[in-house]
Amino acid sequence: MLSRLAPTRRIVGAAWRPLSTSRVCHGASATRQDKVKATLVQQLKQAELKGWTPEEVKAALSMEIGSKGIHVQDIVNQVNELALDVEEIYYNSPAGVLYEQALRYEDGSAIVDSGALAVKSGKKTGRSPLDKRVVFEEASADDVWWGKVNIKLEYKSFLTNRERAVDYLNTRKRLYVVDGYGGWDPEYRVPVRVITSRAYHALFMQNMLVPPTEEELVNFEASAEKKPFVIFNAGVFPANRQTQGMTSSTSVAVSFKRGEMVILGTQYAGEMKKGVFTIMNYLMPLMPKRDLPPADRALPLHASANIGQDNDVSIFFGLSGTGKTTLSADPKRDLIGDDEHVWHSKGVFNIEGGCYAKTIGLTREKEPEIYDAIRFGSVLENVVWDEGTGKVDYENVDITENTRVAYPLKYIPNARIPAKVEHHPKQIILLTCDAFGVLPPISKLTQDQVMYHFISGYTAKVAGTEEGVKEPEATFSACFGAPFLVWHPSVYAEMLAAKLDKYGATAYLVNTGWVGGPYGTGDRCSLKYTRQLIDAIHDGTLASLPDSEWEDMPVFGLKMPRNNIKDVPKEILRPQDAWLNNGKSAEEFAKVAGNLAGLFQKNFAEFADRCSPAVRNAGPKL
Repeated sequence: MLSRLAPTRRIVGAAWRPLSTSRVCHGASATRQDKVKATLVQQLKQAELKGWTPEEVKAALSMEIGSKGIHVQDIVNQVNELALDVEEIYYNSPAGVLYEQALRYEDGSAIVDSGALAVKSGKKTGRSPLDKRVVFEEASADDVWWGKVNIKLEYKSFLTNRERAVDYLNTRKRLYVVDGYGGWDPEYRVPVRVITSRAYHALFMQNMLVPPTEEELVNFEASAEKKPFVIFNAGVFPANRQTQGMTSSTSVAVSFKRGEMVILGTQYAGEMKKGVFTIMNYLMPLMPKRDLPPADRALPLHASANIGQDNDVSIFFGLSGTGKTTLSADPKRDLIGDDEHVWHSKGVFNIEGGCYAKTIGLTREKEPEIYDAIRFGSVLENVVWDEGTGKVDYENVDITENTRVAYPLKYIPNARIPAKVEHHPKQIILLTCDAFGVLPPISKLTQDQVMYHFISGYTAKVAGTEEGVKEPEATFSACFGAPFLVWHPSVYAEMLAAKLDKYGATAYLVNTGWVGGPYGTGDRCSLKYTRQLIDAIHDGTLASLPDSEWEDMPVFGLKMPRNNIKDVPKEILRPQDAWLNNGKSAEEFAKVAGNLAGLFQKNFAEFADRCSPAVRNAGPKL
């Protein structure tokens, strides 16, 4: 067991104004603090803080605690109850404080020219889905979809990991505690508490959780009716491989009964974000009541969402790398959120308080909303920058192709805040990144096809989103989010079908992947073209096309346009034509299409017994 420190404790929302006089700052450390603060100010002066008012600059550099002092003693008591005993606790600290902490204590941290904080996540630069575990507990045993996604962990092993995490955290001089919500709707939101040893993780989660107001902090006190779900992030410290159920030095384990998650052996911040999503994936289908009809219960979605001037809500399903974040950031529509939502009986709400966008190849021209959101308070993960100028090279993949930025939702000019709407979706868009170049850039779906492709969740794993993935490879991920599902996919599919029946919505499959051939010979579909196709969905262009303007694609049965859509030529919209224009033969296309159809059929066999004959027949036919 690791040794435990027993120092005098103080809890701070800032680095420069301790709430207690019990800790004496010696001259050397005080001098270093002044030096680090001076460095922070200097780097911010060099950043492109264009358009900032003096008040905004002052707020950014603020080390003040504000009115949270009334609340902090309760936090100390709760931390004590978790067997944590450290000298300093930084609680929901201002961005300036966490910048200072990261620059001072975390190697590889810097302020880049935009004002964002650049950080390193260590060896792990993507999620580790093979190391996810769910505790086998009587209360949830019959609910969980056990298998390769939700691998059983014995309760004793979870407690062993928890104790290991707590012991490690107790060796730290300082910890960072973040309280926030999963979900914007007060009727459904889940309070979450993150305890971590890295300032980078704290700022990341303050961006990604829904921030509580000063008045709502009371909801996180010991007397609150709903206890927060606690994430112990000791990712700097490895799991013990000898612990039963461990297969590596990395472990991400959740106990629904205890309301806790323990992270060991990975510093990749995305594990916390997706941990919250896993929690929501379990709890939402139980709300408001377990025994309500599927259409009336809350459906968690691995999807982005936006809303137009006519209150038409669009839902974009898709895995990482398919374009959920990029395509939902539309200057003509309000953004509800870029990745995780809940569709309930009154409308839709975002689970998150921020966005987590891929930055590889990022330019202002291609993605202006995301590019401009990279500023003070944003966290850039594993990017490479020029140490002389602070300029980030978004093309550089020396560390990883999975470079990311986390920023608050409010940094998107047209974001809807609070991120919830009392309107039901009118457009359902299934995004896929087809590495084989077989699927059309856009196709219109019947309701049975929606269900088939929702359950299939076909896409390609894009390089960098998971450990060990170096180039795109075909994969199927049920409900476009299998790694985060807790219930069997048929549960979510049944709820989606019931909601489509009740509220109605047009549906399309959009391929943001390859055209004119597979990966290596074809080209990735132009973002310009994909945006035009999305515009054609929203402005009614596609809905107004008569049936005669659609043609069934052989094998897959998908309805694809016969002619150009806006500036997108029909040769791009029709996969076989795109192959022929790229010097390939019809026979080559048919062979690859047949192989992909076979993969669809093989994958769907796992779910067919829970689907209606109409849904089973909605897939490709050889």
